[in-house]
Amino acid sequence: MSSSAVPGSGPAVPAAPSVRPSGFTWWKVLVTGAVGAAVVNLIVLAVAKLAGASLVVVDGGQEHPITVGGVIGASVVPLVVGTGAALLLALWKPVFLRIAQYVGGGLALLSVAGPLSSGSDGGTVAALSLMHLTLGAAVVITLTLHRRHR
Repeated sequence: MSSSAVPGSGPAVPAAPSVRPSGFTWWKVLVTGAVGAAVVNLIVLAVAKLAGASLVVVDGGQEHPITVGGVIGASVVPLVVGTGAALLLALWKPVFLRIAQYVGGGLALLSVAGPLSSGSDGGTVAALSLMHLTLGAAVVITLTLHRRHR
């Protein structure tokens, strides 16, 4: 029996698809985390205001009102600085992403002591505590997004 097929010319194997980045670059993840934390904390502020919380913190005998600008600043700056530092360190050693998740989440839990020890009303204490926890969750989620999509 003769065959006209060329040896080794089995069925063609399709080429593997090229690897594309997911679109979650470090700066996109950082901006998404910061905006997400700020939006959630502004929602918490609005709900606390509607619920009748005083939204005033007494520190050293002085009253400090909780404002929209203060909430945005306190949500964005720590997340961008801490998470940004972790992303930069991860360029050197990727393990810093995991370490920063634990440290960021732990610091957020520890920072809840501030609102809990303030002499504010219950609604204000609850809102501020939730805002601190939201920021910690945003740090952990932001770094998880970067770890999974890099």
